[in-house]
Amino acid sequence: MNSDTIKIGIERAPARSLLYATGVCKEDLGKPFIGIASSFTDLIPGHVHMRKLENAIEKGIYAAGGVSFIFGVPGTCDGISMGHKGMHYSLPLRELIADAVESVVTSHCLDGLVLLTNCDKITPGMLMGLARLDIPGIVVTAGPMISGRYGNKRLSFVRDTFEAVGRRKSGEISQKEMDCLELEACPGPGSCQGLYTANTMACVSEAIGMALPGGATALAVSAERDRIAYNSGRKVVDLVKNKITARKILVKESFENAIMVSTALGGSTNACLHIPAIANEAGLNVKLETFDELSLRVPHISNLRPGGDHFLEDLHYAGGIPAVMKRLASELNDCKTVSGQTILEIANGAEVFDSDVIRSKEEAYHSEGGIAVLKGNIAPKGSIVKQTALSEKMKNFRGPARVFDSEEESMKAIMDGEIVADTAVIIRYEGPRGGPGMREMLSPTSALMGMGLGDSVALITDGRFSGGTRGPCIGHVSPEAMDRGPIAIVENGDEIVIDIPNRRIDVSLSDDEIAKRLDVLQTPEPKIKHGYLARYSRFVSSADQGAILR
Repeated sequence: MNSDTIKIGIERAPARSLLYATGVCKEDLGKPFIGIASSFTDLIPGHVHMRKLENAIEKGIYAAGGVSFIFGVPGTCDGISMGHKGMHYSLPLRELIADAVESVVTSHCLDGLVLLTNCDKITPGMLMGLARLDIPGIVVTAGPMISGRYGNKRLSFVRDTFEAVGRRKSGEISQKEMDCLELEACPGPGSCQGLYTANTMACVSEAIGMALPGGATALAVSAERDRIAYNSGRKVVDLVKNKITARKILVKESFENAIMVSTALGGSTNACLHIPAIANEAGLNVKLETFDELSLRVPHISNLRPGGDHFLEDLHYAGGIPAVMKRLASELNDCKTVSGQTILEIANGAEVFDSDVIRSKEEAYHSEGGIAVLKGNIAPKGSIVKQTALSEKMKNFRGPARVFDSEEESMKAIMDGEIVADTAVIIRYEGPRGGPGMREMLSPTSALMGMGLGDSVALITDGRFSGGTRGPCIGHVSPEAMDRGPIAIVENGDEIVIDIPNRRIDVSLSDDEIAKRLDVLQTPEPKIKHGYLARYSRFVSSADQGAILR
């Protein structure tokens, strides 16, 4: 075992002595040492209940003949970080988490790893660390939040708080209703109730084969979630004994499965950053174009929030990810999973309990999947849009640009009523380097939706969007403005043309005019010059490469 490095030999007497000091017994030295990378924190609603799950995982590890060791992994809440300086740290935290997992596991020669995670960047960060280490491991997400209630209406976080800001600003709802929505939209622990980034990455973890069946969708407040945690603890010991390491599951075909399931569900655009980043750590190259190729092949079969009206709880009760894979079985690759079953064995054993929540391919909500990759003279290396979360009217758009060099500038103009219909709002210098950290633009996108401009105003950015974003929002524009990408030379009034069916996004300027403007472009000073973000901005790659550190 890997842990024999610190357990066997006379020269390891000091290490053994320190292990005994932690409470390890002598007979434990012959057992696998299993780390539990726990992202428990009182700061994140999706993580506040993890102490109980840690306990269940530990029980499973000991029941299977292993020894458990919990260690902490940092986390932040994107919803709380949104719209201010804190959001600069959200995506960069992913790399810190991967480094932390690598550092702790390698330092202590652990044999296997349980990743106890839930929210946005924490799940991909942990998976990146595990893929880099290539030891046996398993993902346990802490589960989605139940829906809130206002009278007899079900509520979700993004639509009933972020979008409610715009609705309150426009006078559609009263302050009393706004206060009630604040209190009731998030009724307890768990990841936010729609197919936002946290739940998208949970679904990816299951579809890619790294979580047990049901692991993505079982509710945070359920005994089923506790049993999944317990069984995951047992299973990781089996993975160690059978020498099934992460990269035996994280193969090219399993990444394709993850993309197909995500796009069929209409998952977060952030998957276009995280899946390539995880693949990179596994020694694989998943290109941005792969998302478009698979989205053209796989229809959109489940219409969850933010684009639709179903919740994660509906997806779970309809059969969860196994049922989704059953619908897609003819397209999926038959890969290994941590459960011991293959993907198609899980799919064939599944049942669809609600054929509206999880439709057949023939009765799909849309003939194409959720993600479309657009290219053009604004985005030569690509940009992305969640095409299943916008109206047919906005799939073709033409209008003048209104340009902002930060999210704050754009948000002020929106809230001041300066943005009118048929405008293309451009927010730049918010990319991985320029941000730095590629902030999510949930505040401006939600405000536009709440103010009734979702069918008439396009938003284009080299930053990114929350998984809760809906409407005509195009992000990840590459190259970013800070890298002198063409988005940097767009001026107020320039005509923007979007053609999603033909995968185009352009500014109506000649190549000569673009080149002329680039020649005189003055690149601004970095916004942050000290600390982690300054280091991050120097080493981060572009969004089309997953914003990984080089």
